[in-house]
Amino acid sequence: MITNKYVRPIFKTIFSRLNEPRRFMQVLYGPRQAGKTTLANQTCEAMNRPYHYASADIAMLRGQHWLKEQWEIARLKAKDSGTAILVLDEIQKIQGWSDTVKSLWDEDTIHDLSLHVMLLGSSPLLIKKGMSDSLAGRFEIIQVPHWSYPEMRDAFGWSLDQYIFFGGYPGSASLIGDIERWRAYIIDSLIETSISRDILHMARVDKPALLRQVFQLGCEYSGQILSYSKIIGQLQDRGNATTVAQYLALLGGAWMLAGIQKYSASKFRQRGSSPKLQVMNTALMSALSERTLEQAKANSAYWGRLFESTVGAHLLNSTAGTGITASYWREGDREVDFVLATGQKLTAIEVKSGRKREQLPGIAEFDRKFHPGRILLVGEQGIELERFLLEPVTDWL
Repeated sequence: MITNKYVRPIFKTIFSRLNEPRRFMQVLYGPRQAGKTTLANQTCEAMNRPYHYASADIAMLRGQHWLKEQWEIARLKAKDSGTAILVLDEIQKIQGWSDTVKSLWDEDTIHDLSLHVMLLGSSPLLIKKGMSDSLAGRFEIIQVPHWSYPEMRDAFGWSLDQYIFFGGYPGSASLIGDIERWRAYIIDSLIETSISRDILHMARVDKPALLRQVFQLGCEYSGQILSYSKIIGQLQDRGNATTVAQYLALLGGAWMLAGIQKYSASKFRQRGSSPKLQVMNTALMSALSERTLEQAKANSAYWGRLFESTVGAHLLNSTAGTGITASYWREGDREVDFVLATGQKLTAIEVKSGRKREQLPGIAEFDRKFHPGRILLVGEQGIELERFLLEPVTDWL
């Protein structure tokens, strides 16, 4: 269980924005088990204002009439106290929610009612599906990513090895002593729920079995670059490159699996590159394997993949919602594991986990072509992984 005892650093951002004089709807989205609901409640309690929380999680029982009812409850609190906060969870489950929210929000603005609104959702794809241009100028987005290593360490006392293997799902922390129970929780409550309730119910997926196969393949090959033809060749239900790319985008939108693109000065060439498969939480890799933590550490090749995937997941989660992009670079048999870029700043990152590499380090060639401001080695004979995970990603640019 996520308790109110630990407060994530992102709390400060949410608190400060809700405390500003001008009203904006705060839209919080992120993966399941990231603690969005807890953060919202912690913020409301810290602001010492009346608030009303309601969840639209049971989609068939929630509609626009329900949304209006909840809004009226919050309005009464605002009228009685001069100000109030409304928290609406799983807002994307309500068909046409954005038009209703716009209408209610504009009514409050006309009547100068100090009602602040927080909208919570599980996926940017699902949130954006419900948004329309009618909400322009009325909201700000705050991305709530998976829990980082320092957060899991501070909240649950986890070691680095535990974080590498068990990942960043706080709700599973009490289960790691029973590996089978932990694995069942990750698969049933997080993986299957995210796919069946978030992706399949809210987006068009013509081949659900193929989507699941893409996810499983991505977990198996996390940290590796695979062409779309090789990905298709590994799948039991054959698809095409367009379908696989679409499914990778859906899985990325659910904060499960990403297809990192190749760094290029040309955005067109970047979009057409072979993806580097990358889980966004290493718990997804470990849950689908049949290994314990001890068995994973004893297998140097597998532990090396977890090590590298930990770096990749950290970069993707840390750069979410920022102007920083995370990519990779490869030319021939030369490869750079990760490239961070923002504006004119460029950082090349090589990860040395100890496992045998099929590709040769390409730092020298990348340096010659693109002149990055910083070149980092993470792992053996470089920056210790723990140090790398503890520092803000902006410090490496």
